[in-house]
Amino acid sequence: MVANQLGDNSMADRRALEAIIGRTFYDDEWPSEAMRPGTRVRVIQDESWAGPWRQVFLGRVDATMPPQVVQSLKARPGELEYSVTFDQPQFDASGDGPYRKAVIWARYLETL
Repeated sequence: MVANQLGDNSMADRRALEAIIGRTFYDDEWPSEAMRPGTRVRVIQDESWAGPWRQVFLGRVDATMPPQVVQSLKARPGELEYSVTFDQPQFDASGDGPYRKAVIWARYLETL
């Protein structure tokens, strides 16, 4: 099971998220071309503005939810969003936070 591959609290977070949205995530939903849980990433800022995060930082893809295609007109065709656990809590560009994890569009993730 993808979610059990990591020794973190992704399963508890997954259950909480499923209860909020009223939908169950299944490990076989994980796209074959997507980054796998545990992949180390650098979260970067957009080139055109100082966001969506205050700074560049490190984290890893987690198994809270399978990557999903971003449902936004601003998304690139087929762009995925990932659940990412941060190495250190972070503030977003608006000053909200600190967050320990977030769902982040692929364009803001660089694999390490």
